[in-house]
Amino acid sequence: MRLAGKIAIITGAGSGFGEGIATRFAEEGAKVIVADIDEVAAKRVARAIGGTAVRADVTSGIEVAAMVAAATESYGGLDILVNNAGMPQRAGPADEVDEAMFDRIFDVNVKGLYFGIVHAVPVLKKRGGGVIISTASTAAVRPRPGLAWYAASKGAVVTATKSLALELAPHRIRVNAINPVAGDTPMLKEFMGDGEAIRRQFIASIPLGRLSTPRDIANAALYLASDEASLVTGICMEVDGGRCV
Repeated sequence: MRLAGKIAIITGAGSGFGEGIATRFAEEGAKVIVADIDEVAAKRVARAIGGTAVRADVTSGIEVAAMVAAATESYGGLDILVNNAGMPQRAGPADEVDEAMFDRIFDVNVKGLYFGIVHAVPVLKKRGGGVIISTASTAAVRPRPGLAWYAASKGAVVTATKSLALELAPHRIRVNAINPVAGDTPMLKEFMGDGEAIRRQFIASIPLGRLSTPRDIANAALYLASDEASLVTGICMEVDGGRCV
């Protein structure tokens, strides 16, 4: 049980990568706060893994503060924060993305990380240390045409991860990120639409020949959250089948 006795919050845990991480952490003994803007989905996952569901819109500082408080109230503290909630961008020209969509992408992907840090770090400091993991993207390190603002938002996550790792190291708080290749999750259609030809073309660009799965990303997050990674901080682990090589 690699996370026995650990208390973890996973945002965006009602589906996709977040659900996979929540499930994997619970399997390894963690007490999990399943946070999602979709309260029904959060409750479904929490029931399945024996966790606690919290409705949380990561773009709201008030709701993120309540999410962190729920960990303390339910389990007595916090050891691991996984900033996983994300907002995709439908592929298309950068100058055709309207302001509302631009704001939504940055509010979820960047401000959501900010609120997580602001409200979780004081709790982790009092705890004497902990782990922060954020879901970035291969788009941050291998940006392609048509996803400019999404890639920029995930690039901010990567840069923040490295800076925070240095800043929080004296407090024994490790900070890392995961760069998944596109995953077989409900969010995939937002990137690619429904076209099977586009899907096949994208898979052909991945040397190992398949999309990522929630389990792939969950296993990476498990390693980074565990004591096995006690000397690992400031990295952005590519889980991409070789696409970024």
